[in-house]
Amino acid sequence: MKLPPFEYACPTELSEAVALLASRNGDAKVLAGGQSLVPMLAFRLAAPALLVDLRKLPDLRKIDISGHGVTLGAMVRWCDILAQARLRTAHPLLVAAVDHVAHYQIRNRGTIGGSMAHADPAAEMPGIALTCEVEIATVGSAGPRVIAAADFFVGPLMTVLEPDEIIVEIRFPRWPSERRWGFQEFARRRGDFAMAAAAVWYDEDAGGKARNAHVGAIGVGDRPQRLLPAEAVLNGRMVDEAAIAQAEAAACAAVDPQTDIHASADYRRALLGTMVERALRSAAALGKS
Repeated sequence: MKLPPFEYACPTELSEAVALLASRNGDAKVLAGGQSLVPMLAFRLAAPALLVDLRKLPDLRKIDISGHGVTLGAMVRWCDILAQARLRTAHPLLVAAVDHVAHYQIRNRGTIGGSMAHADPAAEMPGIALTCEVEIATVGSAGPRVIAAADFFVGPLMTVLEPDEIIVEIRFPRWPSERRWGFQEFARRRGDFAMAAAAVWYDEDAGGKARNAHVGAIGVGDRPQRLLPAEAVLNGRMVDEAAIAQAEAAACAAVDPQTDIHASADYRRALLGTMVERALRSAAALGKS
């Protein structure tokens, strides 16, 4: 289907991009990689009067890895993340999740900022952002602000971004090298949106017991979820067979998926439990021969 008519702008300054968005009083959209927006235009799910292309803003393509963590510019593509060898140790959970994103062609165009702004509840990046407690730096007519991932997503394809606000970068906290982590996803076909996925990580105290456990669920609600009951099961104990089984049960009880054309609610709930169990087994096995 042909796209609806729109005006097009490709600014060379971030301030110019913000001004263009503000000039249309909510009737403009940011174009990053276009892998979500262009299909929405084709199906008439969106019809903005103006598209503001960010491709001439090189500062949004930076990848910064330091002792404080990882900062990714909003225009960093999935293929850029997979090609950056240092990220495999600086943030292995991120890389593992990105490896499941869509297909080769889409990974060459799609951007991390675009995925965050689109906020599809079955997409990997929003779930990783929530589970890893990232900060989203934005700029708009009101100036810059930093938003915690827990406050960013408000529903399916909905965020707290203002119409004239642009994501500038996503900031991941420091990732200790000894941290245990796992990511598991099930989709109908490799590269499709997740029917259910789980991202888990935890640190260990001197006695080998889990602390600071984080368990995230993708594809089982109207937005990504932190599964606090499952985290509570893990904290303060060894992640053994009993703990994993109890965390799986807690995860299943903590979600309320909807039945859709792909799966019943009960199936998706059980599938999420299996993803949590497998991710925890993977995390517990790290570093063991």
